Amino acid sequence: MEKKKITLADLDTLKKSFKREGLHTVCQTAKCPNIGECFKNKTATFMILGDICTRNCAFCATGHGKPLIIDLNEPEKITLAVKKLGLKYVVITSVTRDDLSDGGAGHFKKVIEALKNEIRNIKVEVLVPDFKGSKESIDIVCSSGIDVFSHNIETVPSLYKFRNNAVYKRSLDVLSYAKSKKMIIKTGVMLGLGETDNELLQVFQDLKNIDCDILTIGQYLQPEKNNVRQIKEYTENEFTNIKNKALDAGIKNCVSGRYVRSSYFAESSYNSLFSV
Repeated sequence: MEKKKITLADLDTLKKSFKREGLHTVCQTAKCPNIGECFKNKTATFMILGDICTRNCAFCATGHGKPLIIDLNEPEKITLAVKKLGLKYVVITSVTRDDLSDGGAGHFKKVIEALKNEIRNIKVEVLVPDFKGSKESIDIVCSSGIDVFSHNIETVPSLYKFRNNAVYKRSLDVLSYAKSKKMIIKTGVMLGLGETDNELLQVFQDLKNIDCDILTIGQYLQPEKNNVRQIKEYTENEFTNIKNKALDAGIKNCVSGRYVRSSYFAESSYNSLFSV
């Protein structure tokens, strides 16, 4: 999968713009390998509720510790940034905020409603944490007018030892409950942490059982030396074969490749669900 080039000047301009507005993007915070391609096309996944996570997953590059105070002006700031970039499809995600009673669901809703109220025909996808399994928090997000509800499974059950305070079944239940609210549901899986083929097939079956609409599959790339090490580097042929297995299992849409991440090709994945 060939990566589009972006000049340092282009990248620097967008970074300064986000910094000036006090905005965070998962593109920068999580060191996404697609930052050049997406920024060149003036797209970004906005990270709300600060950039400090209350958990500390072994594979993640996002900072952890005591989280920041919620920026009450964030809905307006993000709406203005989206208008400036001319986006028609936006992904809103966040760090995990276990310190908040609703996990940040109420703030998600404020951001989404601001976008929906101010920008005609905009599509909004959310990538949420597990909210500790709270149905009340999921209800808040689902009632905000979103078009896609996404929560990442991340890996197979045996490797959840790398996910701090996360539970595989709970993540499945979060997606399943959102589906019961008539949401389009989406999830993502990383490869290269030590999973087996049979474990992946079981995850695909679990996702089929909850009627998952969209699945992204990408290569785990160790962000820092203190993160869990990469066990296997998959080839593009292997990514294609794994995608076909996911589709054979009954997943409606799957995007698979080395540099694929949760929000990569988000708009086209959404649109493909409605293509004839």
